Amino acid sequence: MLFMTLTDTTPLYAKIEAALAAEIASGTLAAGAQLPTEEQLIARFHMSRTTVRKAIENLVVRGLVEIRRGKGTFVTHPKVTQALTELTGFAEDMVVLGRHPTSRLLDKRIVNADEQIARALQIAPGTQVYRIERIRLADGIPMSFDETYLPLEIGEKVVSNNLDAEPIFDLLENKYALPLVEASYQLEAVTADKHVAQALNIAIGAPIFLIERTSYSTGEQPVDYEKLYYRGDSIRFATRLSRRFR
Repeated sequence: MLFMTLTDTTPLYAKIEAALAAEIASGTLAAGAQLPTEEQLIARFHMSRTTVRKAIENLVVRGLVEIRRGKGTFVTHPKVTQALTELTGFAEDMVVLGRHPTSRLLDKRIVNADEQIARALQIAPGTQVYRIERIRLADGIPMSFDETYLPLEIGEKVVSNNLDAEPIFDLLENKYALPLVEASYQLEAVTADKHVAQALNIAIGAPIFLIERTSYSTGEQPVDYEKLYYRGDSIRFATRLSRRFR
């Protein structure tokens, strides 16, 4: 067992932390695997519950494990690096990265567009639109909570499909002949409110990325406005920029 002696000056919690971190690094505790329970760790290391919990807290801070309410503590998957170089949907991105994408529909309903939604879709405030809420998962791990707003006529068609299985981008382009040619993005760091935290199984106030994306069809017609909330501990974004010659 990888474990330091108790005669050195290393804090006791750090010894447990180091042992578990080494097992994660070696693959003994694989990504997605559940850690032993507190009772099992107490018995294994002959340490107090407080010491074990401190070690786990440090592993959480390091991003090596995550606590899932009511389920236990699990080894995290390595962060996904998503390139922001072209207009793609979540499912397409995850397939390219070798991950298995799935969706879970939470809600679909008609709402009145507020000023932000109306501006994005180029409609009058108060106009009815369809709002769709989904959790997007990679290998069964919640990665993002998506709010999608569609013009009413388009939304009525889209929501008639199985949105757990069919990506909205695929439906727009392949079923309803609405090619997506470009999009505007805004990316900012925010914290999770109660609604988003529950959807992503993270703590309220946890750091997340918010992407606001408006996708356009031919003729600069906006057909899809989204607010995409990505877990900050599971994804990073990358792009490549060219120097503008003067």
